[in-house]
Amino acid sequence: MTETSNTSLPNIASLVPHAAPMILVDKLIAVDQQSIHTQVIIKSDELFFNVENQSVPGYVGIEYMAQSIAAWSGFQAWQKGEPPAIGFLLGSRRYQSQCSEFSLDETLDIYAEQVMENNGMAVFQCRIDVQGKTVANAQLNAFVPSPEQLNAMQSQ
Repeated sequence: MTETSNTSLPNIASLVPHAAPMILVDKLIAVDQQSIHTQVIIKSDELFFNVENQSVPGYVGIEYMAQSIAAWSGFQAWQKGEPPAIGFLLGSRRYQSQCSEFSLDETLDIYAEQVMENNGMAVFQCRIDVQGKTVANAQLNAFVPSPEQLNAMQSQ
């Protein structure tokens, strides 16, 4: 993946079809045709922040991965001049985390790489690194329906 200057990349909020406070990923670091690198800095105003523990539960990492995939999809649309498409997280395989929580002010580097895609269904291999060490990984299955498929889903 080619690291690109952040000034040449769009804001993460313009790439995911979410509104605050549901946008959990902070920054787009690098992206290409197959992969993405995003970042999250754990802050006390984060939606899932636990004040007592001064942390975010480790299982929220799966949502960081999913939103990174959404940003990847949004970037592909952005390059074509299109808005980000609505997508669905269908499931995950083998979410493994070596930490039960992410601590205040910790920087998480989230990586996702598309393994396969067929007719809007895709599989991504994802990981979260903290200070260069992988602390969580999973394979996520996602679906981005065509406009026709989305209309059919909404009319049912």
